[in-house]
Amino acid sequence: MTIDLTNRRALVTGSSSGLGRAIALALAKAGAQVGIHYHTEQDAAGAVVAEIRSQGGKAQAFGGDISDAGTVQQLFTELDAAFGGLEILVNNAGMDGRPALCADSDPKTWGKTIAVDLLGPYYCARQALARMLPKKRGVIVQITSVHEFIPWSGYSAYTTAKAGLSMFTKTLAQEVAGSGIRVLAVAPGAIRTPINANVWKNPQGLQDLDRKVAMGRMGEPEEIGQVVAFLASDLASYVTGTTLPVDGGMLLYPDFRHGG
Repeated sequence: MTIDLTNRRALVTGSSSGLGRAIALALAKAGAQVGIHYHTEQDAAGAVVAEIRSQGGKAQAFGGDISDAGTVQQLFTELDAAFGGLEILVNNAGMDGRPALCADSDPKTWGKTIAVDLLGPYYCARQALARMLPKKRGVIVQITSVHEFIPWSGYSAYTTAKAGLSMFTKTLAQEVAGSGIRVLAVAPGAIRTPINANVWKNPQGLQDLDRKVAMGRMGEPEEIGQVVAFLASDLASYVTGTTLPVDGGMLLYPDFRHGG
């Protein structure tokens, strides 16, 4: 089977690097015209656009802070002018925030993580639906995390946002299921990206991380990109309102493989 996204227009938030870049490349490879979104990394976003175009694909960069509703509205206005519509939204942009136990946390820092990781996807989904509902067609994919399921001490804002994004996915899918629009989530596990390079470039850190994964290795960004492209395609036309973990079995709690 071939994933075919020909004539689909997509926006991937936070796609100037890491998971977002891999997702954008996978969508473009499948034939989609892709909006490369960035917050501050304009040059990196331009490099992703150039990479897609060099492979015969179509892409354009768009900037903006997704935690601000007005900026998101302007972003989608620019997308309309460039693409003329939207069939695929991937809410990927996010942050894990500064680690701190709740008792020691800073409310402004905590709130910023919620604003980017939860309110940002809401603002973008709302704008996307304004374009998808009239045509009764579209797919929204939220990038959550295994930490929508697994607590993570010191990162309460991040885990709260990801769990909230999961329920937002389910509720939104329920709301639009009769309108030809699907809403799903992908929950990555330990993926080898620049954001966690301090762990996987450290032999001891990598060994500790690998023990947390049943398959015994980190995932690659491309493995997330391929799954998102599949879910955005008609091959997944009967799938909505659920989270697909792509985690190498981290949610199997491999420490328990030999018993309690």
